[in-house]
Amino acid sequence: MKVLAINGSPRKNGNTAAMIETVLNVLKEGGAETEIYQAGGRLVQGCLACGKCRETKGKCVTDDWVNEVYGKMVAADAIIIGSPTYFADLTPETKAVIDRCGYMARSTNALSRKVGAAVSAVRRAGGIHTLDSIQHFFFISDMIVPGSTYWNMSLSLAEGDYPEKDAEGYGTMKRLGENILWLLEMRIKSSE
Repeated sequence: MKVLAINGSPRKNGNTAAMIETVLNVLKEGGAETEIYQAGGRLVQGCLACGKCRETKGKCVTDDWVNEVYGKMVAADAIIIGSPTYFADLTPETKAVIDRCGYMARSTNALSRKVGAAVSAVRRAGGIHTLDSIQHFFFISDMIVPGSTYWNMSLSLAEGDYPEKDAEGYGTMKRLGENILWLLEMRIKSSE
């Protein structure tokens, strides 16, 4: 079981990263191989809508780190994408990953039936929109999306607010990890 987590926050050790770590710790305890890819804070080009990825079957002509992330997505059994909520939406780096990897994946249906989960750190509002934006990518990519005991977010502003000031958010992340693990185990059993 391979799990890739993409941190779309420019704060490498911020609340979004801490949330992702909580989910990954549960998965590691369950025997999964995990990796965090730091996308936030990196320069990125948005999708050019050129359609060349259809011809290359999954390689973007803009040859940057997004091609690397896409290869890791294809190799993973589950993908977690985390983004803080900025102005009621996800970060530009997260959006570029979704748009470009989404087009690449559609050329071969490469993400079909993988598990996909979104997490978002939010100060007060807009987190549902951020989660929806990420989850729409999972749904259109034919992926399986687990829930948890509440929305996959943490009400946290300052670095370190999660999990210190959000016990409910911490519990939500732990349960999300358990649900991802359960889905991965069911996926393995169904392929035996």
